[in-house]
Amino acid sequence: MARSKELVPGIGRLSRSQVAARRGLWKGPKKSDKPAVETTPETVEKTVGGEKNNGTRLVPTTKAVRYYPAEDVRQPKKSRKSPKPTALRPSITPGTVLILLAGRFRGKRVVFLKQLESGLLLVTGPFKINGVPLRRVNQAYAIATSTKLELEGLEVADKINDAYFAKPSKSASLSPEEEFFTEGKPKEKEALPESRTADQKEVDAVVINAVKKVENLSKYLKASWGLSKGEFPHKMKF
Repeated sequence: MARSKELVPGIGRLSRSQVAARRGLWKGPKKSDKPAVETTPETVEKTVGGEKNNGTRLVPTTKAVRYYPAEDVRQPKKSRKSPKPTALRPSITPGTVLILLAGRFRGKRVVFLKQLESGLLLVTGPFKINGVPLRRVNQAYAIATSTKLELEGLEVADKINDAYFAKPSKSASLSPEEEFFTEGKPKEKEALPESRTADQKEVDAVVINAVKKVENLSKYLKASWGLSKGEFPHKMKF
């Protein structure tokens, strides 16, 4: 785009002196002390023996690749970026009560336990209080409140990591005959493994003991959060 936009045809927004100042020609040509890099020629002339070879021949300096695909296949761009661990917000520490803003349990208040290797947050309701089980949450969709629990003696097992929440691989698809007879029937809900239930109770036991020490905190965790007309979250203190 031009440096001076036209207000009307023939009349620019800036004067001639203003345009000249923006072009920066008064600075003069840029001078560099670095020596110019010599570019290697694509071909080199070499002498060739034989009466019918004209004496010289142009030979490329770099050899072409002997193999090439029959069709032009796009190659993925190689990335030189190394993944960095997600930085945890300073307002989120173990025991902090968070408000979820997205997902199945949006509007619920949960207790933060630890940060996983993927950068996601491990939280719990606890399940017995508000029905939120152990789950992973992105900190971008959580509000950290000033309420904090002292989780004394809580040691989250190393097995509760990102692989712990991976879904099991689905079985082979049904045959057309089996699919015809099962059409219209509700799918059977898979039972939760007993190990998951035991882990939930073990973690929640420590959290519930900490909740009981604070008056009305259980009611606070049960209550859902939401905005009314005229309320703005950036003006609120949590």
